[in-house]
Parts: sequence; C-alpha cells; structure tokens
Amino acid sequence: MLKNILLAFIPVFVAVDAVGVLPIFVSLTGSMEAGEKAKTIIQSMYTALFLAVAFIFLGKAVFMVLGITIGDFMVAGGAVLFCIAITDIIGPVKKRRIPGDDLGVVPLGTPLIVGPAVLSTSLIIIPHYGLLATLISVVVNVLFAGAVFRFSDVLIKLLGEPGSKAISKITSLLLAGIAVMMIRKGIGEFGPEA
Repeated sequence: MLKNILLAFIPVFVAVDAVGVLPIFVSLTGSMEAGEKAKTIIQSMYTALFLAVAFIFLGKAVFMVLGITIGDFMVAGGAVLFCIAITDIIGPVKKRRIPGDDLGVVPLGTPLIVGPAVLSTSLIIIPHYGLLATLISVVVNVLFAGAVFRFSDVLIKLLGEPGSKAISKITSLLLAGIAVMMIRKGIGEFGPEA
C-alpha cells in the first residue's frame, strides 16, 4: 500500500508543481496582510481538494455518459499535459492577475494547484495504484502546496525567484515525460483491433 501511495504521489506532485507556482503566489499576495494571506491559502486548499476529489469520484460516471474510455482519456490527458509542460518549459511566466476576494478559489485553488494536469493524472493513476492511494496522494500534495504557500517568504529567500523557476522547468520536463508515457499506455488500451 505504501509503495502504491508513493508511486501515485510522484506524478501528482509533478502535476501540482507547488514550488513552480510559488513566485506567482508571492506576486498575487504580496500586498496582503498575514491574516488575509492565511485565509486565501485555506480557501485555495479547500477549493483544490473539493475539485480533485469530486473529479476522482465523478469522472468515470461522466465518461460513461459521454462514451469515453480510459484509453481515450489517457491519450487526451497526455496530450493536454504535454502541451502544458511544453508551454511551461519554453513559454513566458504564467499570467498574473490582480488579487480579489476569490483569489484563493481562482486562480490559486484552480487552475494553479488543481488544474487539468492534476485532474488528468489523478483519474489515470487510479487503475494502476488504486482509489485510496490516489486520494491520499492528492490530499498530501494539496497540503504540501498549502505549506509551501504558508512559508513562501522563507522559501523565496532560500531559492530566489530564479531558483524556483529552474525547479519549475525541471518538473515541467518530468511532466512532459509522464505525458508521453500516458499517451503510450492510452494507445496500448485500444488493443490490436483499433
């Protein structure tokens, strides 16, 4: 069980990319008071957890209604993840937004903590590592993202903005590799008759 949790944790960790999101979080919350920042972090974690858990439980039902197979979703999800990874690797810094009351919901909770990469990854790893391992890995990763945000001032001083950007590029490269693996496994799901 522990092995499955660890194996499920790694791709979700790469998809969440809490350290890569750190400079964006700092720029969005830089003018906030400590209490307001803490409230925003909690709001972002609740949003991310609700969205991820709801998708894990309802995703397959949506697939059945739409007639989508796991293989279809693996190929589509892998393609989306690959595009996200390539955009993060070669593209400019993610667009920032002026803070508002819903900052913890959008863009922090979604799409920055839990976006297409996390939703695709979590649904696809369930058959491989199990529902419980997937749920635990998602919860731990969201809690980790909250801890990164909570200690953002210290981490930015330690890493510096260039350091956090470099880590983000490396995790994006790993995400691209995971995306290719998902596409390869998705194509394998179609079988010889496809």
